[in-house]
Amino acid sequence: MRVQFLGAAQTVTGSCFVIEACGRRFCIDCGMHQGNKAIEKRNRDASIYSPETIDFVLLTHAHIDHSGLLPMLVKNGFKGDIYCTQATGELISIMLEDSAHIQEMEALYEAKKYSRRGLKNPPAALYTTDDAKKTAQLVQTVSLGEELRPAPGIRAVFYEAGHILGSGSIRLEVEEDGKVTSLIFSGDIGRPQALIVRDAETPPAADYVFMESTYGDRNHKDARMSTEELAKAIAYSYARGEKVIIPAFAIERTQEMLYCLHELRKEGRLPQDIAVFVDSPLAIRATEIFRHHRELLDENAIALLNQGEDPFELPNLHYTLTREESEAINSYDKPAIIISASGMCNAGRIKHHLKHNIWRPGASIVFVGYQAAGTPGRLLVDGAKKLTLFGEDMEVRAKLYCINSFSAHAGQTQLLDWLAPVAYSKPQVVLVHGELKAQTMLAGLIKERYGLEPIIPAYMEEMTLQGRSVEQIELNTGKAYPKVNWDFLTGELERKWDLFKDRLADIDQRPWEEQTTLQEALAKMDYAMTRLLSKL
Repeated sequence: MRVQFLGAAQTVTGSCFVIEACGRRFCIDCGMHQGNKAIEKRNRDASIYSPETIDFVLLTHAHIDHSGLLPMLVKNGFKGDIYCTQATGELISIMLEDSAHIQEMEALYEAKKYSRRGLKNPPAALYTTDDAKKTAQLVQTVSLGEELRPAPGIRAVFYEAGHILGSGSIRLEVEEDGKVTSLIFSGDIGRPQALIVRDAETPPAADYVFMESTYGDRNHKDARMSTEELAKAIAYSYARGEKVIIPAFAIERTQEMLYCLHELRKEGRLPQDIAVFVDSPLAIRATEIFRHHRELLDENAIALLNQGEDPFELPNLHYTLTREESEAINSYDKPAIIISASGMCNAGRIKHHLKHNIWRPGASIVFVGYQAAGTPGRLLVDGAKKLTLFGEDMEVRAKLYCINSFSAHAGQTQLLDWLAPVAYSKPQVVLVHGELKAQTMLAGLIKERYGLEPIIPAYMEEMTLQGRSVEQIELNTGKAYPKVNWDFLTGELERKWDLFKDRLADIDQRPWEEQTTLQEALAKMDYAMTRLLSKL
């Protein structure tokens, strides 16, 4: 059996594990890579997936970093089944169309930009809404706890992951040459006692555990403290007549924010006249799916609904579907709470709200989810003083709040507790879906507590498994992490700088207007170099 890591390897996005077993080739998830340009470039290389050779996909949940490249597979020849829970199937049907729409709009924007500059061959959309619709038609739904046999010799069971509505951990059994190998793919593990969804369950013991490690280096604050911090952020901006901006994933986090605001209002800690805008068409449609799937909610949420109380409603709540409605929020001159996607600030309407508010001293930006490396959200969390939005550098004057305990991911101790029921069988633990710092710390704690030696695979690494032993590891480092030719880049800068200085010999004799034009261009270069140095 072979397992290749085509994402979520020493990073938290692009989750995709390709397995070859029993004469079949299949994926656990196929998510979109999110981060800087180099990371997102991975989304455009369909060849490494060989979509036409994939027989089926097992999908843990609907988040875009786990499902977002499924239409790309379909576009490039994948025709197999996509197995997931019913709620996940309903959610990806709207999520992937929304993602495709964003791809198409961005492609149109790039085409216009290329045309204005006289350039050719602008980047095309990763996939279209038609590709997304075809993807939804391939979905086959399964129930939690139900045994699935997607191919001879392969059995799979989904277990509650407690991460978002419909999320699951997957336990596989693969029978080859009369021997059975069992594997657990945790998907994203939810934090216990989270709002809305039920707690995660650990699947039965297995030979291998492929386990997420997003927060492997830290624990979350107490949930009650998080509610206090949110209330403080609202009070801060309300007193100054400004807005509270909450970048939130459209699925789960938006609904959790509404639930929390609903509770704050009941406690008298939400200003009665403050408007709340949910500015995400996807989040609006997803909220209806949450209402529809009561059986997947936790006891508290069900109790509220049974009492006729909707935890996703507020008196001053406004859902904005159209672009015009979204733009009108920026003209709203009273305090307001704006919940908008994307959660990492790298696409969608949130970027426009940041543009209008990030430079305002009385505004608040409240981060309630993980910010992947290279995303605008991560830059802000790491203390960036300026942020470039739509080609314009903006001062960060808004007050930032980072409330990690709203995260749908388990914290460090909770991850260790999730592993405990299977650790006694001494499985091979493979840490995925985390940055290397978090994974290294979690690996040390797993060794200390359970006596296990976790493996931390890299992007595009391939493992050959035989029974309980990893027989071979193929790194593929050169292809996965192309080397940056620093000598060439710095040499070119030095060469051109020498040319520039040579051409300055008669600069004082040139017309004043020409000198000042060159001065402006050089000042821009100086500013860019200052920004570059600040990142080193």
